[in-house]
Amino acid sequence: MSFAALAQAPNRRRTEAWLLAFVVVITLGGYACTGLSMQGRLPAGFTGFAVAVLLLALVPHLAVRRWAARADPLLLPLALLLTGLGLVLLHRLDITYVAEPRLKIAPAGSGQLVWTVIGVAVCVGLLIVLRDHRRLQRYLYLMMAVALVLLMAPAFSSADQFGAKRWIMMGPLSVQPGEFVKIMIAVFFAGYLTVNRDALALSGRRLLGMRLPPGRQLGPIVAIWVLSLLVLIFERDLGTSLIFFGLFVIMLYMATERTSWVVCGLLMAVVGAAVVGSLEPHVHGRVEAWLNPMEAFTPEGIKAGLSNQLGQALFSFGSGGITGTGLGQGHPELVGFAGNSDFILTTVGEELGLAGVMAVLLLYGLLAQRGLHIGLLARDPFGKLLATGMAGALVLQVFVVTGGVMGLIPLTGKALPFLAKGGSSMVANWLMVALLIRISDSAQRRHEPASGANAASGRAHSGARGAVAGVG
Repeated sequence: MSFAALAQAPNRRRTEAWLLAFVVVITLGGYACTGLSMQGRLPAGFTGFAVAVLLLALVPHLAVRRWAARADPLLLPLALLLTGLGLVLLHRLDITYVAEPRLKIAPAGSGQLVWTVIGVAVCVGLLIVLRDHRRLQRYLYLMMAVALVLLMAPAFSSADQFGAKRWIMMGPLSVQPGEFVKIMIAVFFAGYLTVNRDALALSGRRLLGMRLPPGRQLGPIVAIWVLSLLVLIFERDLGTSLIFFGLFVIMLYMATERTSWVVCGLLMAVVGAAVVGSLEPHVHGRVEAWLNPMEAFTPEGIKAGLSNQLGQALFSFGSGGITGTGLGQGHPELVGFAGNSDFILTTVGEELGLAGVMAVLLLYGLLAQRGLHIGLLARDPFGKLLATGMAGALVLQVFVVTGGVMGLIPLTGKALPFLAKGGSSMVANWLMVALLIRISDSAQRRHEPASGANAASGRAHSGARGAVAGVG
C-alpha cells in the first residue's frame, strides 16, 4: 500500500474533526442567539446543552475514527449540522409555545435532544456491529417481511392523528414505522435488484421511441404499485406512499439504466394518485387545500373550518424576504400545531429568509450528493444500489415535505429529516448515516489496495525499463 493511501485516513478524520468543531460553534451560537433575542439572556441550561452537543460531535467522530477510518469526512458533519439547526429551531418554537398556552402545544426541544442522543448511539452501535454492509444481503426476505408488517401495522392501530394512520401507540410513546420501513425496503430492493437486474434489463417492445419492459418483468413494479396504493387507501399516508414507490423506481432505474422503467413508474404513480385522490376523502381534502390555499380565509372557509396552515405558511415565506426577520422575531405560532413538524421550514423562511431556506436545502443536497458519490465509489453492486437508495430516500422525503409547505404539491405530513420533531425520524435518519459511513469506508478500503498494487507494478515496470536501457 502506498504512503499516500496510508496517510489518507488520518487526513479525512482531521478534516472531519475541524468541520465538527465548526458545527458545534454554529449550533451553540444559534442556541445562544435565540435566548438573547427572545428573552434577553442565555437560555436556561445552556451549559448542559453545550456539553451534550460537544459529546454528540465527539463520540461518533471517535467511533468513525476507530471503526470506519476511511469513510467520507462530510457525512457526519452534515448530519450533525442539520440536527443542530433543528434543535435550535425547536428551542425557539418552544419559547413561543410556552408563552401561548392557548395553542396547547407541548415543548419538544428537550425530548428531541434525547432522541438525538439515542439516534447517534444507534449509529455508533451499528458501526461497531456491522463491519461489512454486504452481510445485510443474508436477511433480505426476513427484512422485507418485517417491513411489510410494520408498514401495515398502523392501519390496524387505533392511532388516527390529523386524518392519517401512520403511528403505532406504545403507551405514552408513538412510533412511526414508515421511517424505518424506508430503510428496510431500500436494503431489500438493493439485494433483489442485484440478483435480478439482468432479467429486468431485458429489452421489450418498442413504443413511441422507447423500449418498454417485458410483460413478465412488470410484476415487481405492479406489486409495489399496488402496495403503495394500499398504504394510501388504508392509512391515508400520502407521503409514505410517494416515498415508497419513488424509491423503488429510482433504484430500478439505477440497476437497469432503462428510461422506460421511469416512464412506467411515473404513469402508474399519476394514475394511482388520481384515483385515490378522487375517492379517499382525506386525500381529496388535501388536494383541495393545495389548489385553493387562501379559501380558508374567506367567510365561507372560516365557517366551514378549513385549515389555513398552507396559507399561513405562504405568508411566512413572503414576509421573510431575502434575509428574514431575525431568529426569534417571527410569528410561527400562526401556523398552528404542525409548526415544529413538517412546517418547521416556514420558521426558517420567515426568520432566516430565502438565504436560510437555500442554505438548508443545499445541506440536504450536499448530503444526498455524498450518498450518490459513495454509490459511484462502491465496487459491489449491492453497496452501489444501497447508497443510491439512501440518497434517493432522503431527496424524496425532503421534496415531499418542502414541496407541500411551499404549495408545489399537496401536503403529506411527513417530518423534515433531522430538522423536525420526531423520535422515529431522528433514529431512522441516523441509521441511514451509519449505513452510508459503512459503505463509504468499505468502498475506500477496496480502492486503496488496488492503487497501491498499481503503484508497485509501475515501479517494477520502470525498473525493468531502466535495466534494459543499461544493458543497451
